[in-house]
Amino acid sequence: MSSTSARPVSSPSDVTMGLALMFLSVMFSPLIDIFAKLAVVTIPSAEITAGRFAVQALCMLPIVIWRRSFADFSWRQSLFHAIRGAIITISMISFVTTLKYMAVADAIAIFFVEPIIVTILGGIILKETIGWRRYTACGVGFFGAMLIIQPSFNEVGYIALLPVLSALCIAIFVLMTRVLSHKEDPWAMQFQMGIWGLIFCAVLLLAGDGSGSDIFDPVMPAGSAWFHVAGVGAMAAIAGIFGVYAYRAAPASTLAPLQYFEIVSATIFAWLVFGDFPDAIKWLGIMIIIASGIYILWRERRFASKPVSDTSEVTLAP
Repeated sequence: MSSTSARPVSSPSDVTMGLALMFLSVMFSPLIDIFAKLAVVTIPSAEITAGRFAVQALCMLPIVIWRRSFADFSWRQSLFHAIRGAIITISMISFVTTLKYMAVADAIAIFFVEPIIVTILGGIILKETIGWRRYTACGVGFFGAMLIIQPSFNEVGYIALLPVLSALCIAIFVLMTRVLSHKEDPWAMQFQMGIWGLIFCAVLLLAGDGSGSDIFDPVMPAGSAWFHVAGVGAMAAIAGIFGVYAYRAAPASTLAPLQYFEIVSATIFAWLVFGDFPDAIKWLGIMIIIASGIYILWRERRFASKPVSDTSEVTLAP
């Protein structure tokens, strides 16, 4: 896997803009999951995921045409884009399925082991130097995740592990995206991700038609379900573009800690919409995950010659 070119030094105004855009991204990202939780009551997970990708691609299409971004497509990288599409599809279906049984804040908190997984995979796959302190922080972060997973596991069983699978998929997605994030137009990348994701979802839904599965057997949405599915796609498109441009304006090592605010905003939205609020043990787990993640990012920024996430496109919301 080839590395991307070094990021140019960002000016103070660029960093400020990047921080503002990342703040908007993490404010919109939980709304993806709020709409998904509302939709998954009556709509299979794979169908919601397909709806997300369809709306996301439709939102991108006029802009891609207007910007003539088709010229920036890496057609030679079609297989690469297809693999990214498959990975993001698995991640999304796993996370949406989780939302049917778990509170939004709990699922998102578990998902935020993703930066920890990126660090570990960066050391194993990309041979990046990871010291014992960061590996220790990774272990502490997983302990925090277990504080949330354990009571959830007692309540919903193996479903509680799906956010970890989703996080693993996103971690792989981020590492793969490093190759393309500064070589292609972000609108074109978002559009291609939506198209490939939609293709994979269509295959899964065709295979699952008539199976009775609440994950893969498609149904005809009724009433507000149309709005909920459309909301998933619209929020994903908005949050994704804000995130991409944030990372193009400022270094990831500066922006990444702000992503953890998504847990807070998700908790607020989930409390307002569903009345869900984490208990004391889950809050302890959330704080441990946040602390370990920020420590890892701090160590990367201070000591690593090239942090794991500095060339990633964006840590995508599930």
